[in-house]
Amino acid sequence: MSDTRADRELDHTDSVAAEQQYVSMLYDKLDELRRYNSRRLAETLRETGGTPQARTERDISTRMHIDKLSQLSAVENGLCFGRLDLDSGERFHIGRLGLFDEENEYTPLLIDWRAPAARPFYLATAASRDGVVRRRHIRTTRRTVTGLEDEVLDLDSAEQSSHLGLAGEATLLAALDERRTGRMGDIVATIQAEQDRIIRSGMNGVLVVQGGPGTGKTAVALHRAAYLLYTYRQQLTKRGVLVVGPNATFLRYIGQVLPSLGETGVLLSTVGELYPGVVATGSESAEAAELKGRAEMVSVLHKAVRDLQQVPRDHIEVTFDREPLSIDKSTCSQARTKARKSRKPHNEARKIFRREMFSALALQVADRFGRDLLDQRDLDDITSELRADQEVCAALERLWPETDPPTVLDSLLSSPEMLRKAARKYFDEQQRATLLREPGAAWTPSDAPLLDELAELLGEDDTEQRQEQLRQEREELAYAEGVLHIMEQDEEIIDPERLRVSDVLDADLLAQRHRTDSDLTAAERAAGDRTWTFGHVIVDEAQELSAMAWRVLMRRCPSRSMTVVGDIAQTGSAAGTASWHEVLSPYVARRWRLEELTINYRTPSEIMALAAPLLSEMDVDVSVPTSVRSTGVPPYGVRVSEEELATGAAETAADELEAVDGGRVAVLLPPGRLSEVGSSVRERIPQATVGPQPEGLETPVTVLTVEQAKGLEFDSVVVVDPAGFLEESQRGINDVYVALTRSTTRLAVVHTGDLPEPLGGLEL
Repeated sequence: MSDTRADRELDHTDSVAAEQQYVSMLYDKLDELRRYNSRRLAETLRETGGTPQARTERDISTRMHIDKLSQLSAVENGLCFGRLDLDSGERFHIGRLGLFDEENEYTPLLIDWRAPAARPFYLATAASRDGVVRRRHIRTTRRTVTGLEDEVLDLDSAEQSSHLGLAGEATLLAALDERRTGRMGDIVATIQAEQDRIIRSGMNGVLVVQGGPGTGKTAVALHRAAYLLYTYRQQLTKRGVLVVGPNATFLRYIGQVLPSLGETGVLLSTVGELYPGVVATGSESAEAAELKGRAEMVSVLHKAVRDLQQVPRDHIEVTFDREPLSIDKSTCSQARTKARKSRKPHNEARKIFRREMFSALALQVADRFGRDLLDQRDLDDITSELRADQEVCAALERLWPETDPPTVLDSLLSSPEMLRKAARKYFDEQQRATLLREPGAAWTPSDAPLLDELAELLGEDDTEQRQEQLRQEREELAYAEGVLHIMEQDEEIIDPERLRVSDVLDADLLAQRHRTDSDLTAAERAAGDRTWTFGHVIVDEAQELSAMAWRVLMRRCPSRSMTVVGDIAQTGSAAGTASWHEVLSPYVARRWRLEELTINYRTPSEIMALAAPLLSEMDVDVSVPTSVRSTGVPPYGVRVSEEELATGAAETAADELEAVDGGRVAVLLPPGRLSEVGSSVRERIPQATVGPQPEGLETPVTVLTVEQAKGLEFDSVVVVDPAGFLEESQRGINDVYVALTRSTTRLAVVHTGDLPEPLGGLEL
């Protein structure tokens, strides 16, 4: 083979042309599949009438074709991104989904990146080739091949990509150097070995992924969701996968990743959204949020519910059948004790309390006539009349009311007396004052776990609903049995020898297919069902979760099949954690495994050199991730007076916007500065957004607090008033660390006075 530069360039041009031809063929196949599914969907929708079996099959077919079309559209961008050349002489192209040549014994044209055959694309090295001769990375723009990178995995002729052993270094660095778009992209073409090991780890048990800023924790978590759904499709399709993020802005940021990987059935949610019907839009102090997140709140809520179960100080007198009736303390105490001993939730135990009270009151009424003269039927009649009496029922309702979580929590947090009785053993007077709020105030994210806990304590008396549901199911089953009977009679007349409908469809399945939610995905059903349990739960920014939030997630995943992703050095919430063992041991003891991501793909070495010293100020045992690249642009400081801080931040943001030329700039600051600095930035840059606005991710400049910027990344970051972070938060040093490491390229720090000591190395 010629070694001249001209020959090598010619070989490269020929390779690009060959790959372009192959990629074009793949897109032709993709279009063919789209046309087929579109045609079949149109044919299915045009069909009307028919037997119940035909309608059922039509519903299933419609859903299948819609899902397939969504998947085929989602993988359009970057369909094929790699090729493996093996010792055997075989070649396999790697892409976002599997494509096959049906006319040639289903020969694979494109291998799904999650398939076992594709794994050497991510793991093979010169030292451990796994049968791979060459690994080719293919870069495309829409349907056009724009570049190739070949790695010849031969110890005698190939050099390692870098001291970090990165696969496809040129392709990786090209992806890292691209301008941010305001939406997270997938890393399916550039997954590295340490990431692949985590993505493909087994589903069982709790896997903790610890990683510093820029190590790809979120990307790994999302690709792991896609991998698990591919590998354990049968187990997870029914129960679904839940991905939990820190806030709505973060969920919008990552929202397109899983669809781009061909998976649309995953539920993305914050902890606050896991309580259906409640929109947590309210705000509160960090102190209140921290108190609500404490494990002691379980006992407070339990006491608040028990305080609803009252007995009279002496007795309550009501009129029944024109005669006085006494509801006395002793009878109520006995009924309450029996109800509590059942250990059922409040609303379910209420039935026991009322049953005991109605029985006792019926005997009291019977004594008027002479109890010995009455039989059980007479007592039952009296009990029925008592149950229908409004005054009697109202008195018993006051003693043991039927209630719901929002009513109880709103009453608890807005009533000083109710809160004192429930919380005096756990919170002092000042802490209780911090928890108090106005009646009917908007719910906050930290309220959602409390509502969920109350739902467990209160339960729901759903006897009537269950009876109605059973009645409907019996009717549906009887109807389905009748339909199948008629269909089988018709089949015997037409052809008694052929396969009968009952051989492939039974009455239970037919009835189930016609229920109202039968065409919903597991994620769609789970979104409206508080009691839904998932097949697997992935938690990002997990270090921020409170003890109460962890209880919510563990209820959603009794199998404890979880992926927990975070960095304890980035914990900013006072309710968060500094130890994975601390949050997990109450649920799985030591039965969890830890993986660590060590390579920083996002943060340039110049910025990481400034941020790394902050770790020594934190009480955490984590290592500094190694940056894979440098930009040659050192972070710089801008010192201004207190009066000039807002305008100085705005001018710096404008300068950075010009420097990144089409990229995204974030201004990160303490919460107390948001309004002042945000107004100044908007005045200087009208298209900027302030706070977590829906359109904020797409605007060139956005002004956020660190909490709002968790998990996000930007081309340039302007950190405003780092000393203010330390003053406003118990974990201000963590917030500064997070703020410094959101940037992929440039960093500026606008400050008044002297910088905090850990930032002493900043150029001014």
